[in-house]
Amino acid sequence: MDPFIKRIQPINTIDGAIAELNAQISLTPKLDEIIQFCITAHEGQFRKSGEAYVVHPILVASITAHFSNDEDIVATALLHDVVEDTEYNLDFIRSKWGDNIAHMVDGLTKIDEIREHELIPSSSNAKLISSALTFRKMLIASIDDVRVLVVKLCDRLHNMLTLTALPENKQLRIAEETIVVYVPIAHRLGISSLKNSLEDLAFFYIYPEEYAKIDNFIKEHEHKIQVTFNEFINSTKMLLEKNGYDSSKIKIFSRIKHYYSIYLKMQRKGVNIDEVLDLLAIRVLVENEIDCYKVLGFMHLEYKPLIARFKDYIATPKENGYQTIHTTVFYNSKIHEVQIRTYDMHNIAEYGIAAHWKYKSGAKQGPNLNWLKSLEYSNENIEEFYHEAKQDLYAEEIVVYSPKGGTFTLPRGSTAYDYAYMIHTDVGNNASECYINKVKKPLLTELHSSDIVSIKTLDHPIPRCSWIDMVQTNRAKKQIKLLCSHRQKEIDELSGRNIINTIFSRYNNSIVDVYPINGLHKVPLVLDHLKHSKKIIEKEMQKNVGFVARFKMFTSNLKKYKFDNILIHSSFSINSVLFEHCCHPKMGDDIVTFKEGNKAVIHHKMCDKAYSKIKNYEPMLFCQWQMDTFYQYKMVVSLPNTKGELAKLLTYMSQYEGYILSIAYGREKHSYRQYCDIEFEINNGNVDYVRQLIEKKAKVIDFFSKKDAYNK
Repeated sequence: MDPFIKRIQPINTIDGAIAELNAQISLTPKLDEIIQFCITAHEGQFRKSGEAYVVHPILVASITAHFSNDEDIVATALLHDVVEDTEYNLDFIRSKWGDNIAHMVDGLTKIDEIREHELIPSSSNAKLISSALTFRKMLIASIDDVRVLVVKLCDRLHNMLTLTALPENKQLRIAEETIVVYVPIAHRLGISSLKNSLEDLAFFYIYPEEYAKIDNFIKEHEHKIQVTFNEFINSTKMLLEKNGYDSSKIKIFSRIKHYYSIYLKMQRKGVNIDEVLDLLAIRVLVENEIDCYKVLGFMHLEYKPLIARFKDYIATPKENGYQTIHTTVFYNSKIHEVQIRTYDMHNIAEYGIAAHWKYKSGAKQGPNLNWLKSLEYSNENIEEFYHEAKQDLYAEEIVVYSPKGGTFTLPRGSTAYDYAYMIHTDVGNNASECYINKVKKPLLTELHSSDIVSIKTLDHPIPRCSWIDMVQTNRAKKQIKLLCSHRQKEIDELSGRNIINTIFSRYNNSIVDVYPINGLHKVPLVLDHLKHSKKIIEKEMQKNVGFVARFKMFTSNLKKYKFDNILIHSSFSINSVLFEHCCHPKMGDDIVTFKEGNKAVIHHKMCDKAYSKIKNYEPMLFCQWQMDTFYQYKMVVSLPNTKGELAKLLTYMSQYEGYILSIAYGREKHSYRQYCDIEFEINNGNVDYVRQLIEKKAKVIDFFSKKDAYNK
């Protein structure tokens, strides 16, 4: 943990807290006045540990001052609990210290932190919702001024430093909330030292045994690690001095990966701590960007590099403003990670967004804060909002290029289709094909850093509704969902029109133009609505007195036709059903049905060919699955490992009109029996009876109704 953070932890007196604050920032008359005001305002208030409550805001101000020497931010940290916990209101703060401070205090008050006694138990299903609500309030309150988030993170850090005063169950709840709510925001703001400290403190309470194992390993090998570091640092220093670098203008220091990061790497890679390659790292700080590349060259010439582990975040910075060259080299039979950056880059890496207030000259590259305003705060589904926002905040990133050299940052795992939506919504909607590094590839091809991606488009949107779970970015998911929703509404509206017109086609080719119907989009979906619409038209037609009109109405009566698991309602005779091969509709899919003579031709609802037919007003029928007569089962059977055994079983099942949904079947040499996982549908809801049928032909290992499984 950061030595400064360690120094803060034991301070529990007002004098000690003020001394620490004075060490971080010069106490101006304004800050002195606010400190004295806070002491008075919080007089008689104590924390769970027994210390005077005002120690907390003063130390929060100290932590804030460590990251930013902006006087108003430090003042806000001192005042952050005044409005909520004392008799003084926002108007008082505004009148005394101005709109800027009052605005930030107001933002912090609006966050309305969940109090310890209100925290949701870890085992509760409501935990996610509670965390998501806090998360949402934090982001909304800081849209106008991101400094609010910086103070709030510092507030949470001090709370985590003093968590020992609380009962164990509350420690766990607060630590969990820290990981899922506060850490992602610290990451996106680029404040790595704050993020790392929050992670390690939370890790200590959530996984104490794992924390202890890592801590014991580091302490046990501390001397050996330090010796290894010293050797490599001295070797690197001599290398750079030999190549003309002034040792007073460069800085080389070591770092051991922080505990939670080590734990995540062990889990992700499935390795022990001594197998974590980047456990040891040195940082080389230089004055200019070009020197970063010169130092890299010298080190690669001196030490053997692991090229696959090289990353250049200077040319392609991370979304949070992070810039550093990462490389990994062999030295003295050991693997070392080397991070090379300028002093300005180091300030941004450590202090993130706060570096712009701490160092007024600042670095050129800062965190991109567009994500804050682009989040969909209107989303009423709080869990969905939380999932989307956290994914946007905390995703590992790749950088890809447009053919003209533009850079685009995407979450790891993103596809070319995600990239298309990143360029523009219309590019994503109209995308037809892509080229990655000048090679034609499918749109769902996963991208890698440094890929050059080109998207070709058509002059019309192409809904790809089944792709929603195959893209990575929330932007792509939302736009696919929106496009498909619009297309489905259009299809339903036109299908309803075509179905009504087909029923009355003996009377008029377009009856709905003569007798307009409300809610046409419901006609293909709800049989009762179709019948109701039909009656309305018939009543209007009855006003046209005459035998011909009455005869045509009589011939428009709906009849029900059943074909296996398909029900069709038609005013014409239908003697067969055909499933089109262009879209392969299967049981349960959304479907549309066209009348071709006495045949009903079924397409998937989102089929392009069907869409063209619908827009051409071709005759259509009301059609629905007869779902209530088919039951889904899943079973595992053991079959002899001889040729044709699976075929025999499937042939046997077909006699009872069993419809196969999926089969998983593997073969191994030197095995007498094989297991086969089969999902199927059959027109019988008696589980025992269906199992007995199967057992006549195969040894059943496991068998259950999927309906029962879903209800458990």
